Amino acid sequence: MRRVHKFYRRPEKTGFDERDYPVNERIRIPNVQVITEDGQALGVMQTFKAISLAKEHGLDLVLVAPKAEPPVAKFLDYGSFKYQKEKALKKQKAQQKKIELKEIRLSPRIGKHDLDVRVKQAENFLSRGDKINIVVILRGREMQHQDLAKIVIDDFIKAVGQLISVKIEEPVKKQGNRFGATISAGAPKLD
Repeated sequence: MRRVHKFYRRPEKTGFDERDYPVNERIRIPNVQVITEDGQALGVMQTFKAISLAKEHGLDLVLVAPKAEPPVAKFLDYGSFKYQKEKALKKQKAQQKKIELKEIRLSPRIGKHDLDVRVKQAENFLSRGDKINIVVILRGREMQHQDLAKIVIDDFIKAVGQLISVKIEEPVKKQGNRFGATISAGAPKLD
């Protein structure tokens, strides 16, 4: 029997990560370019001197650009810096729109009323901005009528297209005994 190994997957970043912005004694670089809180450049100096200078001003030394040459550190109030970064991440996350892929299953022998119900579902999904994967599964002897599956999907897309503008993301494709197509909402339909 084969053993299945589970590998550690680093969790996705969901908020502010303190490892991205080392502060004070966590800075492991010997020399840094120092900038004061008002933006004045003090030049390159040793990290321990920059930390003591920042503490004299009552602030923290935060490494803001670790990949620069030499790395850039700034005198900041770390608490408010962290708060501002978290606030910006929340705002960015709120502005993102998550698009879901919804699946609607049809049959080659689907009735008129059932098709109308699925069309209404598709209209709701598309108006929310989701994409739709239309699937027709052929079973047994139905595999001899593959052209019927394509016709059902095309008719469904036409019916949805009469209600809302539709863009075909992926045309009808065969995958084993499944036929599928993907659609999304197109430009708004003008009446």
